[in-house]
Amino acid sequence: MNRSNENVLSVCGISKSFGGIRAVDDVSFDVQRGEILGLIGPNGSGKSTLFDCVLGQLFPDSGEVFVNGNIVTRKRPCDLNKLGVGRTFQMLQVFSEMTVLENIILAGQEHRGTLVSRLFGQSDAGLTEQADEIIAFFRLTHLRDHRAGSLSYGQQKLLDTAMAFMAGPRLVMLDEPAGGVNLTMLESLKERLIAFNEERAATFVVIEHNMEFVMSLCTRILVLANGAIIAEGTPEEIRNDPVVIEAYLGE
Repeated sequence: MNRSNENVLSVCGISKSFGGIRAVDDVSFDVQRGEILGLIGPNGSGKSTLFDCVLGQLFPDSGEVFVNGNIVTRKRPCDLNKLGVGRTFQMLQVFSEMTVLENIILAGQEHRGTLVSRLFGQSDAGLTEQADEIIAFFRLTHLRDHRAGSLSYGQQKLLDTAMAFMAGPRLVMLDEPAGGVNLTMLESLKERLIAFNEERAATFVVIEHNMEFVMSLCTRILVLANGAIIAEGTPEEIRNDPVVIEAYLGE
């Protein structure tokens, strides 16, 4: 079974239950190439469960997921990485005792070569030049040789995002990238994401609670409540949708 390869991601009828609770209820949507799609909703609306079903962290009870027109339902996260799908998590995934450069190289090594080549090849797997390019792109060059644990939380968030981009993914799923980041660093993160999207034709799906961030970053937004999509539209349409307002006021 194939879907149109005009869509980088297609989610078709995904459902997931835990006991008697239906966390995701027959959700379908497409993400077009080069789009920045936002996924918002009240706490407990099923956003993270949906992400996990798409990315192989959880297996859906029903439905299918397609990447670039090919079915990938129930594939492992490492297999999706090889297909050009990256992800960030709510919790930081950086290694505090390693430098910024070492963290970026480690992220790249996960996607390159075999175990034997990693054991007996160059210590940096030949990735230093590429890592430096990513570090420069995310404007972390001045922190290149600093331990990640010495960085501010916002800088670590930026590093965490840079690590997800090291393999050159065409689709990146960002789980609350703005969480805990101050306004100055948040503006830098948004600017870098937009630049990566425009310069490298990357596609993003963003879960986010910070409404101003998601409204200014995303071109289209889906709203999830009680496991189902209740609204879809431009940021302006979503901001003024009475169904969306009610969903948040009733949280």
